[in-house]
Amino acid sequence: MREPSAAEFESLARAVLARLPEVFARALEGVVLKVEEFATDEQLDSLGIADPYDLTGLYEGVALTERTQWDSEGLPPVITLFRQPLLAEMEETGVGFAELVRHVVIHEAGHHFGLSDDDMHALEDSVGD
Repeated sequence: MREPSAAEFESLARAVLARLPEVFARALEGVVLKVEEFATDEQLDSLGIADPYDLTGLYEGVALTERTQWDSEGLPPVITLFRQPLLAEMEETGVGFAELVRHVVIHEAGHHFGLSDDDMHALEDSVGD
């Protein structure tokens, strides 16, 4: 079976974001979505992660719940999916491409909103397949 390309990951991730409830979709309009093969050494170091296969997605930015009026300046928040670790997780767990991308995108988007893990699971359930 052929591995999904970076473009296919991005397309599916954008489709997941498009299916979020309107209140969430509006708040994510300024968030950049990227797909990279692996996290950078700087990203891994900032999280204390040694193995690049241990990081499938990352939210970089200030959560909406923690923003101040001065946080509107500078770089936009970014959600990055890491293709190779996601491919490895798909192979190891048997979780399907769409299900895994949905899970990681919603988890990282949840960080943008300052959601708890329980809130993220409820949001993921609301998006469905």
